[in-house]
Amino acid sequence: MDWNWQLPDWPHFQYDANAVAALDKQFLMGAGSAFAYLKAVDTDEYKNFVVEILSLEGMESSKIEGEILDRKSLQSSIRKHFGLEKRPLFTSDKEAQMAELLCDVYDTFDEPLTHQMLHKWHFVLFKNSNVIEDRGLYRSHEEPMQIVSNRLDQTKVFFQAPPSQTIEQEMARFIKWFNSTQPNDSLLAKAAIAHLYFECIHPFEDGNGRLGRLLVEKILSQGIGRPVLIAVSKVLEKQKKNYYTELERCNRTLNIQDWIQFFSLVIMQAHHESIQLLHFIIQKSKVLNRLSGLINPRQEKTLLRMFKEGPSGFKSGLSAENYVKITKTSRATATRDLLDLVNKEVLLKTGSLRHTRYWLNMG
Repeated sequence: MDWNWQLPDWPHFQYDANAVAALDKQFLMGAGSAFAYLKAVDTDEYKNFVVEILSLEGMESSKIEGEILDRKSLQSSIRKHFGLEKRPLFTSDKEAQMAELLCDVYDTFDEPLTHQMLHKWHFVLFKNSNVIEDRGLYRSHEEPMQIVSNRLDQTKVFFQAPPSQTIEQEMARFIKWFNSTQPNDSLLAKAAIAHLYFECIHPFEDGNGRLGRLLVEKILSQGIGRPVLIAVSKVLEKQKKNYYTELERCNRTLNIQDWIQFFSLVIMQAHHESIQLLHFIIQKSKVLNRLSGLINPRQEKTLLRMFKEGPSGFKSGLSAENYVKITKTSRATATRDLLDLVNKEVLLKTGSLRHTRYWLNMG
């Protein structure tokens, strides 16, 4: 049975744009509201939001591929790029490279996609790798590019991409399509197709998933005329099993209606989480400004630790025992400090006795 790129109509994917028209409208309206909200925040808050979003995308996209990045190091490199940090933390190659890649995609969002741009991104991602033969170049090996299972007892080929000798032609066609615009194009559908189309070609020896997910950010940003600032990979990582299943279902067909629907909902979820994060960052800044000079160093250290967990906070809430470990203080002092933060309406208290937990009050 033929792979999708071997079908006569390749690469003309089939779908009904009307099926996601309502989501398209919702996304564009939400993007407009987010832009208006961002215009009201100060420069540093905006930059901090960008750092959070870019680092989330980089960390979660790498996590999908089984690579764990250090959040502090990645954010430190990104903060340096935006002038928020003069002396970044020591970072390993992988964090520094991912930061450079993310920032370049952000800075060039409005530029047309080119072969040179893709080559540069690939080189940045793997410039210190000794295992990639074609760094910064499309793959050239003669053996088939196959996506296979990792089971030792049985090898299953999930997908086989076009042969290397056709990649220049395939990518020229992809880039022409990517840069083209039609008045009635569905933005969500085009973003979904861009990722699927790129993954089907699989133009590089490695890194196709990470680069393909960044192309989603680029095409959405171009569609709304500014950096979209959402972390699609964060949602995809949480739905990784469904993500791979939906990709696999497209391997031998050009009818991708289900994929369009799945990916459009992923984008909408990423946009919703982005708005939540923006609200959290602004509220965090307001809380810390309001409490300046009114709390002790122990309380400040604990609040910063809680803020570090993001909008979701500690999964099970903060306990007095957590406070003691964070601040290295006594249980009695921890109880007094926590009660003071509750009275200042910074924390909310639930439960009693050993089940007492404290939560950030970000309302």
